[in-house]
Amino acid sequence: MTLRLGTRGSPLALCQSRMIAAALAAHGTEVVLEIIKTTGDAWTGSLASVGGKGLFVKEIEEALFAARIDFAVHSLKDMPAELPAGLALVATPRREDTRDVLITHDGATLDALPPATRVGTSSLRRRAQILTQRPDLRTVPLRGNVDTRLGKLQAGAVDAIVLASAGLRRLGLTPPGACPLPAEEFLPAVGQGALALEARAGDDAVRAALASLHDPASAACVAAERAFLSAVGGDCHTPLAAHTTIESDALTLRALVADADGRESLLEEDVGPVAHAAALGARVAERLLARGAGAIIARAHGRTS
Repeated sequence: MTLRLGTRGSPLALCQSRMIAAALAAHGTEVVLEIIKTTGDAWTGSLASVGGKGLFVKEIEEALFAARIDFAVHSLKDMPAELPAGLALVATPRREDTRDVLITHDGATLDALPPATRVGTSSLRRRAQILTQRPDLRTVPLRGNVDTRLGKLQAGAVDAIVLASAGLRRLGLTPPGACPLPAEEFLPAVGQGALALEARAGDDAVRAALASLHDPASAACVAAERAFLSAVGGDCHTPLAAHTTIESDALTLRALVADADGRESLLEEDVGPVAHAAALGARVAERLLARGAGAIIARAHGRTS
């Protein structure tokens, strides 16, 4: 059996897709990569101004609908909370490290950065948590692939950057001056570290071929986080974060809603059974909304609550 895999053309996207292709080949399924340029790849400005991270999947999903590809590999944190009707996440491989990593010239921790340090990030989530913990720091918009952002740090355009550990690990990069940020203190993006294998909902042959790569524990964790994302009603304009851990048959979910400047930040934590991951995410969202998360989200959109 040969499957056509749709992927972005960035070094990290290709690395992830080749990793999936190799794993499938080991189970007797050959894969042909189809590189698809997305709107998010072409846009160099703020993602929030043109629709957010969903722009990294739009053209790939169109290729799925048109049957030009059989399945797609995405970074799960790039996926909107709701998928188009007719498409499904059919497998979640084993999740990588969920943490963010602070990278500086000298390996300083976030607490040890000098006042007014320029931290490069275009993530509202990262900006909010940096300023919550260190309001004396400066955040500087910074987009581009991993190599581009590392290059801007080396060139002195910024004094520090924050990247996802999973991307660095998959690319085999161990930059000097890297300091992991504990996930329980600096919450990652919903789905961070996980890959999403997306296909047409009724394509049972593709679903069966990808089943060997599915990791139920990782899938349960991201299901809780995505249920939170859907229920809280936030989007690319709102700093949101969530992190789920699993122990035996129990999930622990911590989730955050904040304003972009870190002046107001709401955190909730709850525990629930693996079998009810989505209910856990919805429950945490309800508690945050009851505490005023809706007003924070409304302000992010320029509305009054």
